[in-house]
Amino acid sequence: MSVAFSVLMSVYAREKPAFLQASLQSLVDQLEPAEQVVLVKDGALPPELEAVIAAFNDLLPLDFCALPTNQGLAVALNEGLQLCRHNWVARMDSDDIALPERFSTQSAFLNKHPDVDVLGACIEERDASMTQVLARREVPCAYADIKRFAKRRSPVSHPVVVFRKSAVLAVGGYPLFQRAQDYALWSLLLVRGYRFANQPECLLWMRTGEGLMARRGYQHFLNELKLLRFQREIGLLSRFDYALNVIARFALRVVPDRLKKLLYKVAR
Repeated sequence: MSVAFSVLMSVYAREKPAFLQASLQSLVDQLEPAEQVVLVKDGALPPELEAVIAAFNDLLPLDFCALPTNQGLAVALNEGLQLCRHNWVARMDSDDIALPERFSTQSAFLNKHPDVDVLGACIEERDASMTQVLARREVPCAYADIKRFAKRRSPVSHPVVVFRKSAVLAVGGYPLFQRAQDYALWSLLLVRGYRFANQPECLLWMRTGEGLMARRGYQHFLNELKLLRFQREIGLLSRFDYALNVIARFALRVVPDRLKKLLYKVAR
């Protein structure tokens, strides 16, 4: 028996129509399709994006949540979560590609492990054309290893995660961070005792591109600092862990992009 689940996705005006089309097509191509796809329109969309969405009305079980203005990912996902009919919610970004076996693989795992509340997997980070693999993000699979890993980096890859709606609502939904709202959410769930797992299989291609490192400069560090303070306040990080993270992340953000790419690849 498969697990009934809703897919939760947000799209905003600056998304490229071709990327959204590829992402939605990957949902059509699933071996085990979703029972519901909740698409949050985070502000008004241009006609080109609306046309792409309209083309999938008869191909996917789409439900829409339209926000009058762009609110950011955390708000958009919290709004869309209210429309999800099923307790299991699979996240999906509007420019990524889910591999055909994604949902069937995750559904089989959840059937065998009913104690799990949050399930992730391995992902491949690819260039804008999705033809070149830039990195492979592998995360720990065992719960104890995930808890330790979470003190340094996000223990779950957001675009491929499946979680219990009831668990996320119990902690207040996604914290309203401009960046890393998913890492903040995983931190809350971990300190509240919810169970995590990751699968070793690669189930999603994430579109990143070469501009990723350039965007991860000092301003990115300031956003990370807000997250670290939050993790300290909720008890995920000790004083030592907090200080170590601040030093390490500041050093990583100010080094030249060439060295940053090397360190990022090693970390992956």
